Amino acid sequence: MVAWFLMAIAGLWMADGVALLVAPLWVVERMRHVVLTSTAMSTWSGVTLVAGLILIFASPELDYQALWVIMGVAMVAKGGLLLLASDDTCQAVLRWWMSREAVDYRFAGLVLCGLSLLLLHALGGFGSR
Repeated sequence: MVAWFLMAIAGLWMADGVALLVAPLWVVERMRHVVLTSTAMSTWSGVTLVAGLILIFASPELDYQALWVIMGVAMVAKGGLLLLASDDTCQAVLRWWMSREAVDYRFAGLVLCGLSLLLLHALGGFGSR
């Protein structure tokens, strides 16, 4: 069951990464619109927090254990910040993130695609073991 959650995380990372590589400014503009008009931000922050916890607790059984612990802690920290911080703080962080250059988003996309492939490899895909 945990493997399915980890594959879902890898799939989300890959989808986000490819979207940021292909059309970074379009994706960020859509995200800006969603963040400004929707109250679903807390839901996604909670999903990020739970996914980070799953990654942390599943990491002992995976290759690259330290990487998954670090990523899980980062996800929990990000989800917790966006869930527990004041609206002003959340808006400031989101404004900062959404004011980057396109190359920054493409770099983030490459990182997400790489993490996705490493997680799939750790789960037994791509010729491992």
